[in-house]
Amino acid sequence: MAREENVREIRDSKALAAIAHPLRHRLLDLLHLDGPATASLLAEKTGQAVGNISHHLKVLAASELIEEAPELARDRRERWWRRTSSAIKWGAQDFPDDPIAEAAEVLTLDHQHAIAREWLANRETYPQEWRGALFSIDGWARLSVAELGELNDRIVIMLAEYRNRTVPGDGVERRPVFFAVRASLGQP
Repeated sequence: MAREENVREIRDSKALAAIAHPLRHRLLDLLHLDGPATASLLAEKTGQAVGNISHHLKVLAASELIEEAPELARDRRERWWRRTSSAIKWGAQDFPDDPIAEAAEVLTLDHQHAIAREWLANRETYPQEWRGALFSIDGWARLSVAELGELNDRIVIMLAEYRNRTVPGDGVERRPVFFAVRASLGQP
């Protein structure tokens, strides 16, 4: 089965630590959704100081998760940044006995839950058609390791079709929608 193109596979602890930080995770999200930006634009969107954003952008750049986009600058002082990949993939199994991997998993789960909790706390502020369109799905299935891998591939491809497309200019309202898919072993 085909895989999503332009995926950065994280194999080193330095890059993993870079993406595990909540603000850097948010900066990567913003650069993916809104495209290239300057530290000033990102500071405005996040409510952070420009100096703080600049520091975190440098950490992401050092791990080759973002890069400068000099062709967008209007002068030599202006620095634009863009993501180097459309998606990031990593697994704790690639970091045996590395406490950064465990912390990164916990922080990623916290990030996913924080977005869901924010939606629940503020859903009444959204129009009814948006409240009715959003969904949550969970369930159990008995799967082999191979079947779980196949399911993962299918989900990645399906989401990539939406994540990497050019948004149509048809006048239809489109808002950022967060997806989190997680498979966990356990008992019902």
